[in-house]
Amino acid sequence: MTERTTSPAITPACPLCAASHSVPSPGAPPRTYYRCPVCALIFVAPGERPTAEEERAVYDLHENSPDDLGYRRFLARLCAPLLARLPPASQGLDFGCGPGPTLSVMLEEAGHHMTVFDPFYAPYPERLARNYDVITASEVVEHLHAPGQVLADLIARLRRGGWLGIMTQRSDGVTDLTRWRYMRDSTHVCFFAKRSFDYLAERHGLTVTFPRNDVVLMQRS
Repeated sequence: MTERTTSPAITPACPLCAASHSVPSPGAPPRTYYRCPVCALIFVAPGERPTAEEERAVYDLHENSPDDLGYRRFLARLCAPLLARLPPASQGLDFGCGPGPTLSVMLEEAGHHMTVFDPFYAPYPERLARNYDVITASEVVEHLHAPGQVLADLIARLRRGGWLGIMTQRSDGVTDLTRWRYMRDSTHVCFFAKRSFDYLAERHGLTVTFPRNDVVLMQRS
């Protein structure tokens, strides 16, 4: 009688560092999550991510606006530490600006020159071919289906000394991922840890600092 052997289950590659041995991770049901042992990214199984149409339907419900003082205070968590570091009249890109660009307005009010890009609301690919002194991504990276490629492309557009400013909640210190509100947004598919950003910085030769628990600044040398 021939003995049967069971092949090990194939797990998806990490969308940030491409490691092929991610392991199942707890998370908000009913989706399936994996955690990368190399860069600590937690990500939703590829077949369970929302379609572009489903994403757009959620984003269309957002009512963010430069006239919303509460939203401005929220974005100041990223804007303030950037303003403390940027040289005057920097040229910047707000990546994933959404339907009501506001961070770009705040930076322009401080004397910087900003443009915006969003795949749904400002789909101008030529803006991704320019070089910038600062690129911002506020509450964006958790939505990316291919964060490794997208972030590499953005970093490549930074001038020497330029800054990439990211705001996203990190999984560090979350004791029960199944109850974490950040995982309950259907458009959130990638969850970064401090180690995820340390990996990015080392991979691309950047210096990295964490001025707040949901803000990371990376500078190109």
